Amino acid sequence: MYKIAIVPDALKELKDVPAFYRRLIMVAIEKQLAHEPSKATRNRKRLDPLVTGFEYEPPLWELRVQDWRVFYDVDDEERLVLVRAIRKKPAGTTTEEIV
Repeated sequence: MYKIAIVPDALKELKDVPAFYRRLIMVAIEKQLAHEPSKATRNRKRLDPLVTGFEYEPPLWELRVQDWRVFYDVDDEERLVLVRAIRKKPAGTTTEEIV
């Protein structure tokens, strides 16, 4: 089982998310990232290297929760998932536009 940590900047972003979606995002993080966070699934994918507005240790992963995207990286040695950013992805935008 992996420990999940949300960095301070991502925590600020999470606090700005409406309460209903914030709950959905937290449930998805706990459910989908605690076990095998580096395994691609229907709602999780590994991203190609990106220029972002936040620091991360490659590779960067994306978890899709409805219109929201959770960006995270994984330290397998420490068994730690670091949530780096939580952003809304409006229809018609690309991941590069929101990071």
